[in-house]
Amino acid sequence: MKTDFFAQHQKALTHFISQALREDIGSGDHTANACIPEEAQNTAQLLVKGKGRIAGINLAQKIFNQYDPNLIFTPFVEEGQSVDKGTVVFEVRGNARALLVTERLVLNCMQRMSGIAHKTHELSQKIAHTNCKLLDTRKTTPNFRLPEKWAVHIGGGTNHRMGLYDALMIKDNHIDYCGSLSSALEKTKSYLQKNNLNLPVIVEIRSREELKEALPFSWIERLLLDNHTPEELQEALTLIGGKFPTEASGNIQADNIVAMAETGVDFLSLGALTYNAPILDLSLKAKKS
Repeated sequence: MKTDFFAQHQKALTHFISQALREDIGSGDHTANACIPEEAQNTAQLLVKGKGRIAGINLAQKIFNQYDPNLIFTPFVEEGQSVDKGTVVFEVRGNARALLVTERLVLNCMQRMSGIAHKTHELSQKIAHTNCKLLDTRKTTPNFRLPEKWAVHIGGGTNHRMGLYDALMIKDNHIDYCGSLSSALEKTKSYLQKNNLNLPVIVEIRSREELKEALPFSWIERLLLDNHTPEELQEALTLIGGKFPTEASGNIQADNIVAMAETGVDFLSLGALTYNAPILDLSLKAKKS
């Protein structure tokens, strides 16, 4: 991994794990409590049931050890590695009740994350011959954004803003509510200065007219060219002339992503990385002696 994602977002991810465990456990795992002795010790293995790219190993370890610090976790493959059916990803050993309590949360996270990482990797490879980077978006599952964006990171993509708080993105509705792009930009500049905020500003561009309107505002961090064809994108890039980093978004698919990247745009953002990735089928099974 390029950076330690968990270290960057440790507080939020620790909170996510606590909330997810609380949601599932409630008043207790009555099934495990009924039939498994409190002191029982067992081992479980994570098995891959299809072909794909694994993600979420580090999150799985955090889930196990946040619930029970005495569980012993042993990984056999690396985060982001390509895996085949039958691959044993990791082994976890310790209190049997703890293994049963945490099983479903680990599987839910890893199946979803692995699917996202696989899709991200496949699309990133298609444009690897260019300098264009693949971005995710805020089109994520509520309360599951961090694991989904972590999966994009593992798959070789780049994270866009994490939320509304760490960057400003002036989109179509902001422009329409303000009456014009210039008005939205002037109000944004005033707001940032008044509140002593040093945050990047990304501006969504829908037309050639809006592009011309945005160009004089040299403090803009990035121009997002929305719903442009490769031909329209190329025209816009010529007009921009390298004065701003650029991003393209909207209707980007596997069959046109190469053409979009080859225009010379700096970033391509795809909501489908997180909302339209099939899961990788996994299971956590008791290791038989």
